[in-house]
Order: sequence, then structure tokens, then C-alpha cells
Amino acid sequence: AKTPAKRDEALQATEEPADVRLDALPAQGGRCYTPGQPTERRPAVPEMKIAVMGAAGRMGRELIRAIAADPGCQLSGGTEAPGSPDMGRDLGELAGLGANGIQVTEDALDLIARSDAIIDFTSPKATAVFAGLAANGRIVHVIGTTGLDAASEAAITAAARHATIIKSGNMSLGVNLAAALTERVAAVLDPDWDIEIVEMHHKHKVDAPSGTALMLGKAAAKGRGVDLTSASVRVRDGHTGARRRGDIGFATLRGGSVIGDHTVIFAGEGEEISIRHHASDRSIFARGAVKAALWGRGKGPGLFSMTDVLGL
Repeated sequence: AKTPAKRDEALQATEEPADVRLDALPAQGGRCYTPGQPTERRPAVPEMKIAVMGAAGRMGRELIRAIAADPGCQLSGGTEAPGSPDMGRDLGELAGLGANGIQVTEDALDLIARSDAIIDFTSPKATAVFAGLAANGRIVHVIGTTGLDAASEAAITAAARHATIIKSGNMSLGVNLAAALTERVAAVLDPDWDIEIVEMHHKHKVDAPSGTALMLGKAAAKGRGVDLTSASVRVRDGHTGARRRGDIGFATLRGGSVIGDHTVIFAGEGEEISIRHHASDRSIFARGAVKAALWGRGKGPGLFSMTDVLGL
């Protein structure tokens, strides 16, 4: 028989330490946790290896910074067109982050073979080529390139049978919310409400209307149940006559260093509704593109948009 003192010592040895609570311990695979039972550790998800196409451009440098800032990503490399003066330069130095030992390359095929995703704000012709390479590599391809022609669109659609392609005229949350609102408002208002889309960008932008303006126009057309190709008016010059009922008009402004300004105007008799988005920092597009790449991991082949990424 144990003496009272010995019995108290034995009880104390079997009690939980005061700072441990069983209800605070994680359940293991749906089972109750038993003290002393070894815990199971889930393998950590490796960082997503992302390459930047057109890495030396304004958006390319923003993307490098956005990838470096996201703990779920790892920069796998970046490309530039053959003959670029930035060929061979350190990507970290290009982005103002300090050297990272990764150099600009022209070998997109090799880079894609070593990557989980590519982010692409380049040119229509280059994007079509990259889409084919992404399809061969079965990786994620995020496309922010604008001004795509019919041939480029067809190449992207074909590549989406094998690659996860996320394409948008604008990668920012705000613009995609504006597009969702535009579609809703257009669906509610009848064609007696005139729709005009006004956009302004910096003087170096080469395509017009902007990809974002066209995205907003498509949203308005979808809300009305019409085809934008037949309903849109891109140019007005000279004696144009009265405005046609149901048209969706575009006005393009270029100048200075404006990053992006878009307004959708619904003009009725005696009243007007405007939906406006103003971008003051390119980093919003870069962060959205990185978010899209991470969202696309494991999704499988298909053609998606930022509305899918954002759940809109």
C-alpha cells in the first residue's frame, strides 16, 4: 500500500501539465487525439515556380516584385525577345530588389519546362506562341496581353484543351467588380439608356480601345443580350448622324503617364449613371496575376477568367 504522500506523487505524475489542454490539440485525420500518440505531419505544399514573360518591361518588373512578395511563389525565370538589350541581366536587379542570380533568357521552351506557371503581358503574336508551349508543358498560363487578334484568340482556345489558361483584359479586383456591375446594370436598363465607355491610358500604349474597355463593353453587351461586334461604335468623325438606339460607344484618350482610367456611362433621359475605375499603381495588376496563377494550380485544362478566380 502507498502512503498518502506517495499516492499524491503518483497522481501528480499522471495529470496533464497545467498549460496543456486536450481540447486545444488538433484532431489527427478525424480521430480523437490520445496523449502520447505521435502526431501526423502533412507534407508542406512546395512553392509554385512562376516565370515572367517579357520580364524587362514595366509589367514584367512589377510581376517580379509581386512574386518575390508572395510566400507561395518562387521566381523560376524570365524571358525577353532575342536581341533585347536586357538579355542576360539579373532579374532581381531589373526589379530593384537586388541580385537573385536568375538571368533574363530568350529560351522560353527551357524555362517553361522548369516552371509550374507563366505570366504573360507581352504581345499577341508572342502570347499565341507561349500558349502552345504552355499546352505542351501542361502548365498554368496567365494572360494579361491585350489587343489579341482572331488568330491569337484561336491559338489560346486550342491551347486551353491542354493547359490551364486564365485570360483577362485586366487583372485587378476593382475592374472585375466594375465589369460585373456593368453587366448587371445593362441587364436592368432598356436600350433607351445609351452606353458609352471612356478610357484613358499613357501615351506609350499601342492598342485601342484598351483590353479593359473591351472587357467592360463585352459585359454591357452580355447584360443586354447582344453581340458587341455588331453593337459597338469605335470611331465617330464627321457627319455621323444621330446615335443609333442600343449602340455601345467607345472613346479613347491617350496622354502623359496615366496607368488606366475607365468609365462606363449609362445616359438616360434626364439622368445618368457612371461606373468608374481609376488605377494609380501597376502593382494591382501584378498582384492579381499572381493570385490567378496560384488559383490555377491543379485546376486542369480550360479557359478561365478573373471572374472565375475572384468567384464573381
